[in-house]
Amino acid sequence: MESFTLRLKLGAMFSNFTETTNIRLNAVVPAEEFTSMPLLASRISGKKAGEELLAPGGVLVPALLAKGMQVNVGDTVVLVATNRDGSVNGKPFTVHGVLDGISGPGGRDGLIHLDDAKELLRINGAEISEIAVRLKDIDDLPTVSARLEQQLGGLTNKEGKPVFEVHTWEKLSPFYNIAKMIDLMTLFIKVMLVAIVLVSIMNVMIMAVYERIGEIGTIAAIGTTPGKILALFLAEGFLLAIVGTVTGTVISLLAIAGLNNAAITFNFGMQTGLLLQPAISIGQIAPILAMVISISVLASLQPAWKAAKMDPIAALRHV
Repeated sequence: MESFTLRLKLGAMFSNFTETTNIRLNAVVPAEEFTSMPLLASRISGKKAGEELLAPGGVLVPALLAKGMQVNVGDTVVLVATNRDGSVNGKPFTVHGVLDGISGPGGRDGLIHLDDAKELLRINGAEISEIAVRLKDIDDLPTVSARLEQQLGGLTNKEGKPVFEVHTWEKLSPFYNIAKMIDLMTLFIKVMLVAIVLVSIMNVMIMAVYERIGEIGTIAAIGTTPGKILALFLAEGFLLAIVGTVTGTVISLLAIAGLNNAAITFNFGMQTGLLLQPAISIGQIAPILAMVISISVLASLQPAWKAAKMDPIAALRHV
């Protein structure tokens, strides 16, 4: 574990003294939050250099809400929340910054200081609803998640329900589902490419057999065994696969290098100027090459078997 941050989630009413709407708030300890979420500071707009990112009495307003309620940095707003005993409490806040969304203007989550949340909800002791943990290595996520579920899963309340729930970023982030869909589409594309390779190689090899029926009959008549004829056509399919994969790999690497040198930028949601940087590793190339070569040899098997079983006399009579 690299760092962690404590959060208290609450719902409140947001008022600019003219209009009122609802807002979701994460009450945090700023030092812990910005350490555990180092990219969060880059999403805050409107802050002046040297100013504290989130001081007591301040609120970070999501961009969607700031635009809709027409509030700017430095404006005073009021947050109203219902505490545990059912009473309503309000507190004025100063807008310390506008929190940009990650992928678009869909976020409605703001940030306030944990001490302000305690005052707003009239909480005397420590009360936390979420602990976010940041790992040094993302590969440790399954192990750490399983360990936490094992240690915390057995803790239950008086009603027999779990006290803690363990969620990974994969379960919470909508991007994970998008990534899974992209992986599924990639798998479908790979299957289609495999089918294209299979049909193409088989077509080439079948035509090679039919165009060489006379030659097949000749070498069979002079004593070439069916096994050697089979091996000849399999070797041809193998060499065809080698030449094709090497050529395709070289063209792909040149295309990737060209795209990287072109420094193409694009926009995604509210993120602008993102740099397109395609990359591929040897670990990704090797399995594809092995798969293409195997499929090519497999596609050559049926035409090669047909050539090996051909009757020499009938082949010599073929015109």
